[in-house]
Amino acid sequence: MESNILSVSQLNNYLKSIIDAEIMLKNIAVVGEVSGYNVVRGIAYFMLKDSDSLLNCVLFGADNFEVPKIGDKVVVTGSPSYYAKGGKLSFNATKIESYGLGELYKKFLQLKEMLEKEGLFDEHFKKSLPKMPKRIGVVTSKTGAVIEDIINVVARRNNAVDIVLYPVKVQGDRAEYEIAAGIEFFNSYNVDVIIVARGGGSAEDLQPFNTEVVARATFASKKPVVSAVGHETDFTIIDFVADLRAPTPSAAAELVVADYVSEADKLKALTNRLILSQTQKVNLLDGLIKNYVNNLNNAVNNLVIKEQSRLELLTSGLSKLNPANILIKGYAKLESENKPINSIKDLKVGKEFTARMKDGKIKAIVTAVEENI
Repeated sequence: MESNILSVSQLNNYLKSIIDAEIMLKNIAVVGEVSGYNVVRGIAYFMLKDSDSLLNCVLFGADNFEVPKIGDKVVVTGSPSYYAKGGKLSFNATKIESYGLGELYKKFLQLKEMLEKEGLFDEHFKKSLPKMPKRIGVVTSKTGAVIEDIINVVARRNNAVDIVLYPVKVQGDRAEYEIAAGIEFFNSYNVDVIIVARGGGSAEDLQPFNTEVVARATFASKKPVVSAVGHETDFTIIDFVADLRAPTPSAAAELVVADYVSEADKLKALTNRLILSQTQKVNLLDGLIKNYVNNLNNAVNNLVIKEQSRLELLTSGLSKLNPANILIKGYAKLESENKPINSIKDLKVGKEFTARMKDGKIKAIVTAVEENI
């Protein structure tokens, strides 16, 4: 039995010898879609794929060829090579040529065109985000940096906001159905806004977000949906349907949650402006009242002065008519039986009368009466 046991090195070297000896595998052409194209020091590392399989490729002298786009369908010419020490199979390419648009990209364009014609991208269907959300629903993987980034950003901006995670697969078989289910779940759960997010990846990694089922679940959502899929340069179908597209998951959290400190500063500034405005109004009103009181005081003073002058004139006139003042000048007032004597006809010889002077009175008897001739 032990004679059939091989070491790892023995097996790998054996596989390498088989592949190296196979003439039919030399200088062959393989067609597939480009994924993850990366150039380092003139050597391109990428994957070639179709609907069922992936093939790691290495292209030497990559600077001599036009850089393909992710999702482009290409023909790669070269030979497979098995790296015995690392136990990896790769395709050493000597040439890469365009074969037209990749199948995934074609499907993307077809779905995009169909949904656009149906109106799923129309702006008038876009819902506004709540200004001060209390709870956010997040549809993404429960592991990885995406949910951590969202939690950190939300906590920094406003730690009073709750985050509810609906964990889903963000790539792979039937991932799109989990994502759609997450959106539907939050439509019956107490959240104010929904973030659908994942990190960057290849075109096939982002494929669940380019599906009709996710697009229709997003469009049917009664609550606003923010898409945050891939990197800033990645665009998926959900981005066109969502109420708002964020370039990254962290940016989505920033767009959804208002900065509490910033809002508090704005409120403080607004309060200060309001206090200043009211103070200015009070000062203005106080000035108007003081001016009115001063004018009223001046008017009253002028009226008093005028009336005092009038009173003095009346007093002076009355003073002139006061009999007491006449008596001071040496005149006397004659009375008989407490009645003034205005004529000699009121007197008869032997009748008693009184002469009232300034400092007393004199009683006398008429001894003679002479009329003016």
